[in-house]
Amino acid sequence: MVDLGLGNRRSVEKALERVGAHVVRTDDPDRLGEADGLVLPGVGAFPEAMKRLRANGLDAAVRELAGGGKPFIGLCLGMQLLFDGSDELGGDEGLGLLGGWVRQLDTQGQKLPHIGWNALTVRQPEHLLVAGLPNPLPLYHVHSFVADPADPSIVIAEGHYGATFPSVVGRGNVLGAQCHPEKSSRDGLGLLKNFVTLCARAS
Repeated sequence: MVDLGLGNRRSVEKALERVGAHVVRTDDPDRLGEADGLVLPGVGAFPEAMKRLRANGLDAAVRELAGGGKPFIGLCLGMQLLFDGSDELGGDEGLGLLGGWVRQLDTQGQKLPHIGWNALTVRQPEHLLVAGLPNPLPLYHVHSFVADPADPSIVIAEGHYGATFPSVVGRGNVLGAQCHPEKSSRDGLGLLKNFVTLCARAS
């Protein structure tokens, strides 16, 4: 687990352990290469998270390892960091692992942030990340910004809150979930278990 010192690290760690993962939480770029897969959780603002990634070279390490095929998933803010950049708080560049930009969710007058359960429409039910999960897929969200992918084909599942937004995305080994799977009961744990299974296969 890439440790940015932000938010929900322990709860994500416990959820991963519950589905069979051995979790090492670290901010040391050299240790990331030892893992079978990488998880980037995050709560907070996009520019601060990128600042912390850059501070000790985690951004370069993540790009190199993900580019080399290591299974990688970003959760909540961590999913947004996968993209080219964000408008949040004046804007900043992201990791650029997935093409597209992060923008404020157009809620059509509903309250921000979007907080609560969202019944996602699974667009790629054959994808291994959502294998065995229901469609619609109920997952818990807390966010104000959403990704706008350059390539719509990376959207695995999408939610709706005022507007439709990507909630689960993936291209090859690079995956993302806008939801909080660690707060999403059985189906959130199922998504994490599927990722752990992908890591085991890759190893």
